[in-house]
Amino acid sequence: MVAESILSLRRRILVADDEPHIRRILAALLSNASFEVVEAYDGEEAIRHIESGEQIDGFILDLMMPRATGLEVLARVRNHAVHRHAPVIILTAKGQDTDREAALAAGADDFLTKPFSPKKLLSRIQEIVAER
Repeated sequence: MVAESILSLRRRILVADDEPHIRRILAALLSNASFEVVEAYDGEEAIRHIESGEQIDGFILDLMMPRATGLEVLARVRNHAVHRHAPVIILTAKGQDTDREAALAAGADDFLTKPFSPKKLLSRIQEIVAER
């Protein structure tokens, strides 16, 4: 019973990235920091999680994914009644100013480029999830 109540207090982060090694790194990083991680291997799978209405407290989205881009997933988050206020971090290899501007204009809370500092990413996730 105590374990169940502790698990229910853990924040859930959806990590959507088509690169398996990036998902594994992020899952390990977040799990070690007491987050529960939900993984999506492409944008369409991420959208399925969003539309299911399941509890997700924050999102880390790759910009370039098959079947739906990170911006398309971000739009679904911002238009979903349950998730519209959840923090979203875009994590991408595309670091051009136009990509950053498009992501922030679409409602992303932050935009980080790969390769990324795990320490900086974790700090930013903890900061923006705590704000909500």
